[in-house]
Amino acid sequence: MRHVWIGMLCAATPAIAHDAQVLGATATETGSGWSVSVTIAHDEAGWDDYADGWRIENAVGDTLGTRVLHHPHANEQPFTRSLSNVSLPEGVESIWIRARTSVDGWGKDRFELKLPAAD
Repeated sequence: MRHVWIGMLCAATPAIAHDAQVLGATATETGSGWSVSVTIAHDEAGWDDYADGWRIENAVGDTLGTRVLHHPHANEQPFTRSLSNVSLPEGVESIWIRARTSVDGWGKDRFELKLPAAD
């Protein structure tokens, strides 16, 4: 009976997915806000599990902007996508980027991006 139980337990355990990783980011101030580009890597499994977005957060985790990714990037790893016209609070020195996957939702890790100093 013990072998049957172990087999059933393994069959019922979902595959372990991995968070998408933010490898890098850049931010450029424009006349209409900021343009933020983010490079993400994720072990894509097609439509079953893919990086489906990233967001910009402030130091306490409030969302300042979100980029939705509408399809898998299995054949394009790592990949970079941008978000334009992002409004950031005056005087902010850093923003944080958090990635999301279609299976696990928002990842635990955040990538800190120090903003370029004003000229």
